[in-house]
Amino acid sequence: MRGGLAYDEVLTQRVKEELKGKEGIAENKMFGGVAFMLNGNVAVGVNRDDLIVRVDAEEHDQLVSQKNVRTFDLSGGRPMKGWLLVAPAGLKSNKDLRSWVQLGLDYAGSLPKK
Repeated sequence: MRGGLAYDEVLTQRVKEELKGKEGIAENKMFGGVAFMLNGNVAVGVNRDDLIVRVDAEEHDQLVSQKNVRTFDLSGGRPMKGWLLVAPAGLKSNKDLRSWVQLGLDYAGSLPKK
């Protein structure tokens, strides 16, 4: 985190670059950070210096077993299946970031519009 902010502004800008030109994207403050919604459903977000990625709960266990990925647990003891946090080490390249953002967009795009 830079400058004591609640979330990493540099990562947020990188995510915005990945989302530029995509239809149906809205930005909302939530989770003490920022979330990017596709048609009203959270796709990805930034919490502190981690990327939040919303995925199909069926794919959760497989994805969370990857290096630099853990389950998103806001409540301290009630992990959220289908919600991942990707640590900065897993986001170093734009290609890595792009693949996580796309995963979140694909899942959010599969949900009914809100």
